[in-house]
Amino acid sequence: MSKTSKRPIVRLPTPEEDAVIVAAAEADPDAQPLTDEQLQAMVPLRVLRGRPKSARKKQLLSVRYSPEVVEFFKSTGEGWQARMDSVLREYVARHSR
Repeated sequence: MSKTSKRPIVRLPTPEEDAVIVAAAEADPDAQPLTDEQLQAMVPLRVLRGRPKSARKKQLLSVRYSPEVVEFFKSTGEGWQARMDSVLREYVARHSR
């Protein structure tokens, strides 16, 4: 087995090279450093991902339905659980008057 690594060698710039790179970046009007206000306004990406949190949070529970009920709703395609929830909410609205 060879002792040579297949990974590329990473060479860090010297302090002089780093100063030239920083000066070039600061001279670029399209690549200015962020201000303190901009940094404070930043939020982690994970906060922005996904569906917004609902004001009416649903509850997770385990429930058993008849096979024919589950088969019917699943046969209606994607979103069958939401449709099942809608049917149950309509039932509750009609019977809670």
